Amino acid sequence: MAPAEFDLRLQKGIVGGFAPPIPDAIHTLSKTSAQAHVNVLSAVRLDGQPEAQPAAPKQVQHDDDTSKLVEELESILKELPTEQPPGSEDIYGLNTGIAFQTADFQWYNGGPQGCGGGESFVKPTEEQKAQFKRAVEIVEQIVSKSE
Repeated sequence: MAPAEFDLRLQKGIVGGFAPPIPDAIHTLSKTSAQAHVNVLSAVRLDGQPEAQPAAPKQVQHDDDTSKLVEELESILKELPTEQPPGSEDIYGLNTGIAFQTADFQWYNGGPQGCGGGESFVKPTEEQKAQFKRAVEIVEQIVSKSE
């Protein structure tokens, strides 16, 4: 069953170095138990722009399809490792971070300031990398449904 409340952030552009990364896109999704919809805030950096430009807030109905996607996302993330120490390395190789939080579960990769501080001692399997890619696709699918 999908969580009644959640907060989710997908950031494309988590790999940095000496300086923090400059995100290409940030999508923030949130839902409270009192809402029949998911709030979607997006910011996308266009070519040649120094930072991501926010778009108008949108919503997507929390219907059966959306609920199933959120449930699938949570079940995937519950099985995936994160880099250790946090922020050390982009272990999934997609330059993408996900932060997901419910009342009783939280998962994030990429560290609060992105990745670029060394090597992780945790390495995902190829299957886990494919599952993370699916998690990213789920978030993108929900964002694309927003109006």
